Amino acid sequence: MDRRRVLKNMGMSLGYMVATPTLLSIVQSCKSEPAVTWTPEFLAQTEGNVLTKLVDIILPKTDTPSASEVQVDVFIDKFAQDVMEKEQQDFLKMSMNKFIDKALADSGKEKAEDLTTEDLEPVLASSLKYTKEQQAEMFETINSYTKAISEGTTAEIDDEISRFAFANNLRGMTIWGYKASEYVGEEVLAYLPVPGEYIACGDMQELTAGQAWSL
Repeated sequence: MDRRRVLKNMGMSLGYMVATPTLLSIVQSCKSEPAVTWTPEFLAQTEGNVLTKLVDIILPKTDTPSASEVQVDVFIDKFAQDVMEKEQQDFLKMSMNKFIDKALADSGKEKAEDLTTEDLEPVLASSLKYTKEQQAEMFETINSYTKAISEGTTAEIDDEISRFAFANNLRGMTIWGYKASEYVGEEVLAYLPVPGEYIACGDMQELTAGQAWSL
């Protein structure tokens, strides 16, 4: 897959795409050079280490940097800490733990810090390999679960659906965080730091060579 071409042509298709002062401050805070290790604000350190491996499975280094090289892992952790509601935070933690439990069971390992990319990749792949019909059914179950939790009632959700929810949300946030990074915004997407003439119905190929605008 030509990731550069895919990112260039990708529109604002994710539901998270809202430009608010909080989100902009998160993007700004992730501009510095990435450290060898980082301390998550929302996730536990072991969960943060797993997150780093997962975002790089989704967007590995090719002709553009990997997701972790532009601090997508840091972005997701800060987004969860600063923007998500309590119910969303709890659901993320729960579904991530179900995902990690599956990786541990399949790999025969006991500690999350021992999980490698090779351990995580098959679990991520299997958690996303569902038909559109199956996904629609899972989303209905997820919506019913989150609605019940928000209303203060007791609810349970299948481990398989929890893993799907985590993997699907992670994939979306990883792509979103990657597009929102300074490098991708300036070097991959169409970037115009000083807006010029507004052309409402111009041809995309003529205006940006088919690239989506940097956010």
